[in-house]
Amino acid sequence: MTYKTILVHVDQSANSRARMQLAAELAATHRAHLVGAAMTGVSRFAYTNGEVTQLDPELMDYLARFTNAVRIRAEEALDTFRGIADKADVRSWEATLFTDEPESGISLRARYSDLAVVSQFDPDDANSTVPPDFPEYVVLNAGRPVLVVPFAGEFSQIGKRPLIAWNGSTAATRAVSDALPLLRQATTVDVAIFNAHDSVDHGNQPGDDLALYLARHDLPVVVHNEATSLNMGISLLSLADDLDSDLIVMGGYGHSRFREILLGGATRTLLGAMTVPVLMSH
Repeated sequence: MTYKTILVHVDQSANSRARMQLAAELAATHRAHLVGAAMTGVSRFAYTNGEVTQLDPELMDYLARFTNAVRIRAEEALDTFRGIADKADVRSWEATLFTDEPESGISLRARYSDLAVVSQFDPDDANSTVPPDFPEYVVLNAGRPVLVVPFAGEFSQIGKRPLIAWNGSTAATRAVSDALPLLRQATTVDVAIFNAHDSVDHGNQPGDDLALYLARHDLPVVVHNEATSLNMGISLLSLADDLDSDLIVMGGYGHSRFREILLGGATRTLLGAMTVPVLMSH
């Protein structure tokens, strides 16, 4: 598997430039087509279902003025993306504006990409137009791997020292497979298994089967069997700090409100306190 199309969410949030620059670096590294997608914030269903035409004239006028204002903001954000893409050594790129809400729009466009790049939600960013569960929504609805970038810090390169959160689940398996293009540039791939005795999915030697699988991809692997009584997300972040990891790879799943997440809340914890980019698959 290779990444041939990389999608990045474009807006005017404080962390948007770092997110777009990282996406451009990844597209250059993988010789991929880069897509910058901005959203108006108005649901596409408001138009396709005819809801707009049913509004009274004053509301229609307000919606028209609102839509025009957000389109201007979106185009300004796309201008920033164009500047970044122009300077990056990418194979090709495009800047697109869609009439939709950020969460549903990015999820839809991600289905035509190999990787989607979004940011961690920043509750202190007044320019943010995404809901708090935006990253989770995209992970659970895109059907593609999603790279979530922390709102604090700069990340010009990732994947030299990745850390895989492994529990033998289908979601974790999908994440590892989806991350292979990034793992191939690693000097060391760390595999973290927490409280292996709590699961029957690991076999007699927890981590050995995954290590063998990755070794067949010519990847250098180190398995870390850890015991912890803490939240798995906290334990994973602590281990990532100890190992100087520059990427965490993990799976995620959830129900209708996206709050029942893999590893007993690890995803929620990571998305709230993440210090390095996290690649997640559902």
